[in-house]
Amino acid sequence: MRLELAENRCALALVNLANDSNLRGCDLVNMKLIYIMTSGQITERASVLQSKTQKPVRFESSEGTQASLTRWMREPLMFGSEVLWSPYEQLHISPLPNASIICEWVTSAMLGGEHRL
Repeated sequence: MRLELAENRCALALVNLANDSNLRGCDLVNMKLIYIMTSGQITERASVLQSKTQKPVRFESSEGTQASLTRWMREPLMFGSEVLWSPYEQLHISPLPNASIICEWVTSAMLGGEHRL
């Protein structure tokens, strides 16, 4: 809710997708649009090949995740992108910043004060 209120579309999509997919951080940040989109629409079900095990991980996206991904995909920086987090390549999104986003989200939701990961 707080990420929605802050209009942080990227972080909201990232947190929602991480929650639904249970993917490792390295697989999440390297996600390509073809894994979650068909004919310009976010799919309800997706399959991603894990980089570590080379095994597919199948997951379902909740309506909230689909909505947050759709809003993220409408951002002007995302037009023509083949990867989900392309505007942030310069920031080198990795599992550590993902943990930081989740930590900030938990802290802002007041679910236990300050957390360090």
